[in-house]
Amino acid sequence: MGGTATAHALSVERAESLSDADLADLCEATDAAIIAGGGFGWVEPQGREVLSRHFRGVLLVPERELFLARLDGVVVGSAQLLRPPRNNEAQAFSATLAHVYLAPYARGHGLARLLVQRVEERAAALGHRVLNLDVRATQKDAIALFEGLGYIRWGTHPAYARVKGQTVAGQFYYKPLDTARGRPMGDILGGAEGA
Repeated sequence: MGGTATAHALSVERAESLSDADLADLCEATDAAIIAGGGFGWVEPQGREVLSRHFRGVLLVPERELFLARLDGVVVGSAQLLRPPRNNEAQAFSATLAHVYLAPYARGHGLARLLVQRVEERAAALGHRVLNLDVRATQKDAIALFEGLGYIRWGTHPAYARVKGQTVAGQFYYKPLDTARGRPMGDILGGAEGA
């Protein structure tokens, strides 16, 4: 039977609060991603109580922003934008992309790419000129996503994480963001040393 592909509604939003339904969906997606082996610092599923406390706490931290990925209106993953604290003026031009993941049942629709792009747009809008991230070397799909989006690997940490009793390497990346505003990226990346 020749079928046509069903178009899914993809969206990403910055969360300022979480409804009970969104929180339940987010907790389910997080545990599913953990079970599938990646995208989050936990290696064992945590359950709704622990994850609910975690995500409610994320919303309270001024330097963190939570982004929700939705497939057909249902929360299926998230990412966080971590900004340097106000007392870190030397690194205020950069931010960190962290905890990017989708539940396995939501992959393959382009939603991960959209999620990362929305975080990049927000970071650039806030004035950040570089976005950093790190990822376990075993997370090949995530690495392909980041490299496909123009992230540049600058290093590998051979003892980055412990997963199921095994030491796993980690890879570190950065990406210059759109410089439509502010100083040219060459001034930032190649500027005076020790300034």
